[in-house]
Amino acid sequence: MKTVCFVLLLLAAGCTGVPKGIAPVANFEAGRYLGGWYEIARLDHSFERGMDEVKAVYSLRDDGGIQVVNSGVRDGVRHEAVGRAYFADIPTKAHLKVSFFGPFYGSYVVFYLTRDYSTALVCGPSRDYFWILSRTPEISAREKAELIRRAADSGFDTRRLIFPKQIPAP
Repeated sequence: MKTVCFVLLLLAAGCTGVPKGIAPVANFEAGRYLGGWYEIARLDHSFERGMDEVKAVYSLRDDGGIQVVNSGVRDGVRHEAVGRAYFADIPTKAHLKVSFFGPFYGSYVVFYLTRDYSTALVCGPSRDYFWILSRTPEISAREKAELIRRAADSGFDTRRLIFPKQIPAP
């Protein structure tokens, strides 16, 4: 867990910018984005390496920010990281800065979001950080292919995607 914390610290110390050519979702409604999200795919990172059943839960904080609870299972043990997020610009623009440690923040950019807020494409400050998120632990093959196509068209190396195992919905 110390390694996970250290890597998250390094990531958070990175940058709160947006990759060139990526536009955060406009007319973003944070209230609709709150709640649980399952990780359908990601680019590999040491802080998530070997994790399955990866999910994130977002909720409002008393200070107007958003609480972030990321969790995943590695070697049969659930790991959890709790952080906070604030809008980098305006609340209707899906560009947030997220911190898991002190004053160090990293970018969280939602650059594609379905109208019903059921799936999202998210990146960090560069194209090295990318996730496909869904409200459900599984999505159709057709929807997955469409999201991967959108990511590739946005310049992400989708050949390197990892698809963590999720527990299917009952």
